[in-house]
Amino acid sequence: MRIVYLNGDYVPRTAAKISVFDRGLLFSDAVYEVVSVIDGRLIDMERHVTRLERSLGELSINAFADWSGIARKLVAKNGLQEGLVYLQVSRGVMEDRDYRWPAPGTAPTIFAFAQSRDLIENPLAGRGMRIITRPDLRWQRCDIKTTQLLYASLMKMEAVAAGVDDVWMTEGDLVTEGTSQNAHIITRDGVLISHQLDRAILPGVTRIEALAQAKAMGLAVEERAFSIDEAKQAAEAFISSSTLLIMPVVEIDGHQIGDGRPGNLTGRIRQAYIAAVHAGPSIRG
Repeated sequence: MRIVYLNGDYVPRTAAKISVFDRGLLFSDAVYEVVSVIDGRLIDMERHVTRLERSLGELSINAFADWSGIARKLVAKNGLQEGLVYLQVSRGVMEDRDYRWPAPGTAPTIFAFAQSRDLIENPLAGRGMRIITRPDLRWQRCDIKTTQLLYASLMKMEAVAAGVDDVWMTEGDLVTEGTSQNAHIITRDGVLISHQLDRAILPGVTRIEALAQAKAMGLAVEERAFSIDEAKQAAEAFISSSTLLIMPVVEIDGHQIGDGRPGNLTGRIRQAYIAAVHAGPSIRG
């Protein structure tokens, strides 16, 4: 029986009910986190908590809980060995629908669930991802991890229709990020380029470790926006996210990246990340 968390209780998924007047439903007035689980352990939980609390603060949602404790109990209660824990916090329930949010003191809605998924043995790691680019038409606070994901969902389905794996979004000719991942390239001179942290992208938790592993390997790292043309001319490209970890990109808009196979440096970064996950407490929750 799948157990979920809702407002202080751990209940079967069929017993979890949320009001139709919840602002998360009516206005996407909510934030969320997705934490990967490997070997039955939460990965990078502290960083996820830090980002969650920042998102809550940016939206002035007053919510406090033992976020790590909730996630750990869900892993245990569901016997999860590999997959993810999804955690969402909305501003709470309104008496009636109104754009203006309720007065301070309204109780937030907090729910979470565990979900099984293969993270390490993902076939994409062997063949690499094929990407297309599309204009980034999301709202301009992409640094806040809100549940406003309609445009990302539309782009995911556009990728499906095009027969590729995902979309990288662009402002003009500059890549911002993927639909649910940070985007990176490695130049022919061995420089890893990743978009700087600003309001255009989400500050990815896995991105932090990916850049750290690259630096440990001796790669130079530049945090700046890169163009579509730079990406097409790169030696390698890859994405980072909590559910895909480090994943190579081998094609952008039909253009082959490098020799069209997952890059060696990307593979080394991925393996170093996975080894760190298995071995030490530094990125485990």
